[in-house]
Amino acid sequence: MISNFFKLSFLALILLVSSKSNAQEFQGQAYYFSKSKLELGAWGARMSEAQKKQIQERLKNRLEKTYVLNFNREESVFDEEAKLDAWSGATDSWGKNFAPGKSYKNLKDNALVQNQEFYGKKFLVKDELLAMEWKMGTESKKIGQYTCFKATTVVPTSDLTWYDFSWGDLRAAQQKTSDSTNVQSNEPDIKLTQIEAWFTPEIPVGHGPGEYWGLPGLILEVSAGNTIMLCSKIVMNPQEKLKIEAPDKGKVITKSDYQATVFEKMQEMRDNRGRRRSR
Repeated sequence: MISNFFKLSFLALILLVSSKSNAQEFQGQAYYFSKSKLELGAWGARMSEAQKKQIQERLKNRLEKTYVLNFNREESVFDEEAKLDAWSGATDSWGKNFAPGKSYKNLKDNALVQNQEFYGKKFLVKDELLAMEWKMGTESKKIGQYTCFKATTVVPTSDLTWYDFSWGDLRAAQQKTSDSTNVQSNEPDIKLTQIEAWFTPEIPVGHGPGEYWGLPGLILEVSAGNTIMLCSKIVMNPQEKLKIEAPDKGKVITKSDYQATVFEKMQEMRDNRGRRRSR
């Protein structure tokens, strides 16, 4: 009887190791192309079509990007593909400060780890995954060889763009701080972004590009705000094993603390510029 007990225990151990090994060996690579519309607002209304086209060409590297998502059953790493040639000639050094860095997601631990760099200083943002309450639709379509189904959700815009800032954001934050001292002021409306995603149950993982995740299949297409992201190629179980690990370089910080740090630096830059002008 003792002998049978040890045999069963040994068999259970083999099955457990085997299942863990299979989970680790299941890997995939998904390539995405993103394209954003250029929003010029009231400023653009005063521009000619030729001027708009010129700006579009100069900002092409910021408006059109390619990414790769490496994933297994529980983890993924999403990063922008390096461009060999910035054909427009624009270095876009300012824009690089507000682009998303290499992003690691762990679905089991509900964990996000993302590299960010602001004016040469490296940060390691550690936080929870963005909460997304998806509503399943009934529509379906083919993306490449995969049958995909539609899902939608709504999230606060700031939760999608926590790494992105502008001088307008700084003004809005200062106005919010000023209004908070006025007991008669109303709470500002929270801007929301409608998200439409298409996922395929044929690849049964909860991963997706960027901040997106949580559907019963790999997300192959996402439309949010003025940006659309589309999967152009998938490689399942590539011959060369993928390295799917969280980044580990930089000052550890949360999303909210990272935002506060960047706002503080931008305010300092504005104050210094104002002092130079007043001389």
